[in-house]
Amino acid sequence: MAKEEAGERLSRIRHSMAHVMAEAVLQMFPTAQIAIGPAIENGFYYDFELPRQLVTEDLEEISERMRAIISEGKPFERTVVSRAEAQQKFAGQIYKQELLQAIPEDEEVSLYNQGGFTDLCRGPHVETTKELKGDAFKLMSIAGAYWRGKETNQMLTRIYGTAWSNAKELRLYMQHLEDVEKRDHRKLGKDLDLFSLHEEAGPGLVYWHPMGARIRQAIETFWRSEHYANGYEMVYTPHIGRSWLWETSGHLGFYKEGMYPPMEMDKSDYYVKPMNCPFHIMIYKNSKHSYRDLPFRWAELGTVYRYEKAGAMHGLMRVRGFTQDDAHLFVTPDQMNEEILEVLRFSLHMLHSFGFTEINAYLSTMPEKSVGDPARWADATEALRKAIEAEGLSYEVDEGGGAFYGPKIDLKIKDAIGREWQLSTVQFDFNEPERFDMTFVDKDGVEKRPYMIHRALLGSIERFFGVLIEHYAGAFPPWLAPEQIKLIPVGENFFDYAKQLEMRLRKEGFRVSADLGDDRMNAKIRNAQQLKIPYMVIIGEREAENDQVSVRYRSGKQENGLSTQAFIDLVKAKVESKEQL
Repeated sequence: MAKEEAGERLSRIRHSMAHVMAEAVLQMFPTAQIAIGPAIENGFYYDFELPRQLVTEDLEEISERMRAIISEGKPFERTVVSRAEAQQKFAGQIYKQELLQAIPEDEEVSLYNQGGFTDLCRGPHVETTKELKGDAFKLMSIAGAYWRGKETNQMLTRIYGTAWSNAKELRLYMQHLEDVEKRDHRKLGKDLDLFSLHEEAGPGLVYWHPMGARIRQAIETFWRSEHYANGYEMVYTPHIGRSWLWETSGHLGFYKEGMYPPMEMDKSDYYVKPMNCPFHIMIYKNSKHSYRDLPFRWAELGTVYRYEKAGAMHGLMRVRGFTQDDAHLFVTPDQMNEEILEVLRFSLHMLHSFGFTEINAYLSTMPEKSVGDPARWADATEALRKAIEAEGLSYEVDEGGGAFYGPKIDLKIKDAIGREWQLSTVQFDFNEPERFDMTFVDKDGVEKRPYMIHRALLGSIERFFGVLIEHYAGAFPPWLAPEQIKLIPVGENFFDYAKQLEMRLRKEGFRVSADLGDDRMNAKIRNAQQLKIPYMVIIGEREAENDQVSVRYRSGKQENGLSTQAFIDLVKAKVESKEQL
């Protein structure tokens, strides 16, 4: 079966399973109000207004009722009815009545029935419940959900489930979820003492602990050095600006709800910045420019603030304060193709350096409502397409999916367990150069608009850190590990030598510490393994007398009698290669 056909088949199974679950819930609660029940990625859900709150134990009873319904082998039958018939059929069901009112007058009203339950539904479904497997689904969780996603509406009870073609697929999916749970950056962040979030001090704001800060410093040091090597200059800009900036850029018109409220000072409103681009434009406009000056490639690790709703925040993946690895390129039209290709190559180089090898591109084109000359849109879109194809990337086109101000490329990576994450973005902007009246003097002596390219390689440092934690399950490659080497003396007699070796290794540039606590050696090794430290160096009499080390690797491999210099060279090579152990 082709992949697309298999996906459609699973979607029908999950949609049908949602209807079976609704029938089971109505058996338990005949007065329940039913809302919607779609198939979603890896599963399904259904929303209900119930006479009481559900508890986890209820899921098993619902599941047993579902298995009984499945075993009856009832067909899913589609009928088309008049609007009046549908209204009568769902008399008393307030959410179904509201859904009926939303169906356009010229659109047919279809119902699906499986014997004990009828739903307002377009389908499609499987033929009969015999095609569903009682051992290939699992009800996963209970959550609250506002009707139509609006906070002013009734809070409903949402039941999530997963469903598959057979029991083996379900088992593999549950194993995958166990792996996801083990890799959860929130759990590992706490276990490895990397970061914390403090609701009482301000939700969505990240506190980087010393070990997390070490990793961030390694990321940022590499980021800066690679930018200088690729022809970028660094800039620093303020954290706040007068409302004029956001009025001119258009963000107050399009993005005000995502910005923090203004602060009034000097009879003006000031906003904390949600993005860096207007500030980089102000640097550009500080002086006149010739075509000979361009391109400008200006990068900034700029901290920005966005007012995310409380329910949308999730660990490091969605926060209110974060640092963008931002850059803006100001180029002439003649430079566009070359600059886009170099930006894409740079993006791929950075992602590969952090261990990501599976990368897909998504090209978003001109939407119905847009600004800028269509010819410039066409040229910019073609430049993005040529760059993707030149690098041999697989890509999908999202027709009309660009922002109103320009087309873009999104790069998405797959992590160690196959999940896709969007990281790099390359975005044209025909809006801000016009709004800020940006110009350069071309070869013919005429002032013209530069092309502006927004570009982020890692996205945000916080979110990228969360992705890294989960990709490596906290066992970072040596170049990123917050502590690369742990020195473990076998007894107190070797503490002084351990201190000397610690200083020697620090001077070599390693992140190292000596464990001089009271624990026994095996306990110290176990502690270092739990912290996922790449190298544990055991120091005893032979090592101290012969300038040697015995190395226990994070994997459990042991190497004895290695000269200290050979160990230094070994670790340096591994760090420089950026390889995993």
